[in-house]
Amino acid sequence: MADFTLHTTKTAPNESKEMLEQSQKAYGFVPNLHAAMAESPALLEAYKTIAGVFGKTDLSETERQVIAMTNNRLNGCQYCMAAHTSIMQSAKVPEDVITSLRNNSPIADSKLEALRTFAEAVNVKRGWVDDSDINALLAAGYTKQTVFDVIVGTAYKVLSNYTNHIAQTPLDPAFADNEWSEETQPA
Repeated sequence: MADFTLHTTKTAPNESKEMLEQSQKAYGFVPNLHAAMAESPALLEAYKTIAGVFGKTDLSETERQVIAMTNNRLNGCQYCMAAHTSIMQSAKVPEDVITSLRNNSPIADSKLEALRTFAEAVNVKRGWVDDSDINALLAAGYTKQTVFDVIVGTAYKVLSNYTNHIAQTPLDPAFADNEWSEETQPA
């Protein structure tokens, strides 16, 4: 496997340095994901841009995390499962929702479960969802806009999940308490 550099604000390509400085200010450290992405200023900018756009949707923080975590799990991204668990804890997402997302079990809140199920369908079916998938989401109280906002969240996670797979990004100490792997999850 290729050895990828975890860049710092000093070692990153010039076009990535300012973005890493922004990460440092936002998190108090440069997450290893951002450090790996810095190798490609275009990737880091795309990731940060789509994350910002996803944050501007009408979805709540909890709903955005449902979409993110569903994709993280389906894509087997250990780094993002741990990082987003930490993010959800900081955002006060209910613990039962976090547990369900980490363990691939139904969410008790039926509206959030409909969102999780739809996000899973988008990922697994590579966008070729059925009318029944869309209708179930709409019946839960979501809108046609939500259908497309799930695509934004899915694209956001493809960038980070695939980067972590390729770069074998090590987990940051800040996320270590929430380490996750597919092998340790209930069947």
